[in-house]
Amino acid sequence: MSRMYRLLCAAVCAAGLGVGAGPITLPKPQTEGGKPLMEVLKARRSAREFSPEKLSPQVLSNLLWAAFGINRADGRRTAPSASNRQEIEIYAAMAEGLYRYDAAAHRLEPVLEQDVRAATGTQHFVSSAPLNLVYVADMSRVSPASRSAEDTALYTGADTGCIAQNVYLFCASEGLATVVRAGVDRASLARLMKLPENRRITLAQSVGYPAK
Repeated sequence: MSRMYRLLCAAVCAAGLGVGAGPITLPKPQTEGGKPLMEVLKARRSAREFSPEKLSPQVLSNLLWAAFGINRADGRRTAPSASNRQEIEIYAAMAEGLYRYDAAAHRLEPVLEQDVRAATGTQHFVSSAPLNLVYVADMSRVSPASRSAEDTALYTGADTGCIAQNVYLFCASEGLATVVRAGVDRASLARLMKLPENRRITLAQSVGYPAK
């Protein structure tokens, strides 16, 4: 990790810790329409250049629901998880602040009232992408005594990958740019996000309109 990146994280941490704004209630997700699956698969790709244009509330709502929203009355989700433990949490870093996606209420819960996008990855474009998703595993849901550390890492990684692919497919359908990223200083970001010890960052993903 570079000295500049460490200083940046320290500056972001010092910028403010409280959240004054309340939850953001998202519009009802639009679950019909979009491009045919085969066209979406053909268009799926990674992009690392983004327009600064913000995502509309409706697009953000649709994206988060597609990623890991509830799609059945029994609370099951749009992406699978091992033994249906639903251990992956999605955090959304935007210019307005850092939020946690509450799928049951379909809203964003405030975490930090500051722009932490630059701290969500080690690549230069993360600071300007309008949305950076941070995937966090709640290890208390996946670490029974009978399960090895290797199995736990496998399950949380696979579950994150399914969610990230949902985001890729949604972006391909909607003409958005996205890239999933492993280049994250997890320890520094976890401290900034004030994650408890039983939460672990798995991956991050940048989303936005393509650069013009």
